[in-house]
Amino acid sequence: MAERVLIVEDDAAVRRMLERSLGAEGFEVTGVADGGAALASIEASAPDLVVLDVAMPGMDGFEVCRRLRAKGLIGGVLMLTARDSVTDRVRGLESGADDYVVKPFAIAEVVARLRALTRRGSDRSERLAHGEIVLDTVTGTVVSGDGAPVQLTAREAQLLELLLRDPRAVLSRGTAIEEIWGGAATENIVDRYVARVRHKLGDPEAIRTVRGVGFILAP
Repeated sequence: MAERVLIVEDDAAVRRMLERSLGAEGFEVTGVADGGAALASIEASAPDLVVLDVAMPGMDGFEVCRRLRAKGLIGGVLMLTARDSVTDRVRGLESGADDYVVKPFAIAEVVARLRALTRRGSDRSERLAHGEIVLDTVTGTVVSGDGAPVQLTAREAQLLELLLRDPRAVLSRGTAIEEIWGGAATENIVDRYVARVRHKLGDPEAIRTVRGVGFILAP
């Protein structure tokens, strides 16, 4: 089945080019011109992947990404940006993006990065458990205690997976940043994602903070 891609780009010429090019590569493509339309689109049908322009009038790509994640989008988000500073890359990652491409870009690079995001969600096929926490690494679904299954975003699931793979070891912020964000993030992003996972698990003590070191699962 073809991956469904939502393109959010206010430049009509760029949007049409992406629609044609990605369609020719076998993706099922929908294009919208702004953040409001993107939010409405995922209410109707959640895409597998999102190609999201940063510099849009009104609601910029960073805010759109935050809102998409808040609405429960778990698919990969590839940001398009004309700004290649570390600050902008970190800001994109902190808003919930998975990768970025700098404008002007080659369509081959966009295709390659989208396919890489697709593989991230399909290569792994196992369940990890610790105590009452069970994570399906393929779907990003987690069950904790007697609660109903909850859906994690791709990065939230990666963070919990790192903790579950060695539940007796402390996960340092540096290791998490290297493994999840490829080294392109600041330390406080790990704390933010830990807070998100704790909230979704409904158990603030499920992940304990080891002051000055990192995080570990509660025994």
